[in-house]
Amino acid sequence: PQYTEDMRPPRLTNPAAVLLSWNVAGLRALLKKDEASLMALLAAEKADILCLQETKVQDVHTAAIEAGLPNGWHAHWNCSTTKKGYSGTAVFSRQAPLSVTKGIGVEEHDGEGRVITVELEDLYVVNAYVPNSGAKLERLEYRVTSWDTQFSAYLKGLEARKPVILTGDLNCAHQEIDIHSPKTNLRSAGFTVEERTSFTKNFIDNGFVDTFRRQYPDVVGYTYWSYKRKARENNKGWRLDYFLVSEKLAGRVHDSFMLPGFVGSDHCPLGIVVKRGNAENA
Repeated sequence: PQYTEDMRPPRLTNPAAVLLSWNVAGLRALLKKDEASLMALLAAEKADILCLQETKVQDVHTAAIEAGLPNGWHAHWNCSTTKKGYSGTAVFSRQAPLSVTKGIGVEEHDGEGRVITVELEDLYVVNAYVPNSGAKLERLEYRVTSWDTQFSAYLKGLEARKPVILTGDLNCAHQEIDIHSPKTNLRSAGFTVEERTSFTKNFIDNGFVDTFRRQYPDVVGYTYWSYKRKARENNKGWRLDYFLVSEKLAGRVHDSFMLPGFVGSDHCPLGIVVKRGNAENA
């Protein structure tokens, strides 16, 4: 079956947190096309946190963007310092975090603005834009032998203190169900055996739950469609964007969803609804 928003469970009436994530493929370009797009997304889902990837902004652009946020919201940015107008992540939150961390503390990985972490009272939210292995797989070895292992170690370090929610464009279609044409993409960046094996080893087998796949074991759902060959119109997509959570949080996830009808990027937004309270009481 193909995922549709009709599959979502009823909204909770009890207290819950709504977290959204979106690779916007250039935030200024998105807002130029539709300046109300982020506000519409936040309002539609009554969101508490919005994580963005591939913002492509620099520090000089952030104040103008923040002016469009709802009153009282907080914005946190990690902009690329090695290349302007490239990569970048941001987190917008209804409440002020206890702390904000840019990067993972490894110089080799931190210049491109790919990770930003916000600490909340009972958990961490890690927003990541994982490096693409490249059209010719020129960054494949870096990705699977250096980035994935050290990023996973960073997550486990956080998890030793509090449970973790990891979201973002993780640039890997983990299983055959997560890509429209698995047989023809075996050497495509994001679906190589090396990347998928690394994803399993460093994230799934390391204690993180793929919330969408746990909720929908056999449902086809995509979060990315190439701009070429009418891929979105024909639903020839990839699932590259995720919410992974620490095992002890998995029981609090009421809904893990996608919003494929929300346009503006070659990715669609996705989200989770998390019951507040202790995991044991979920």
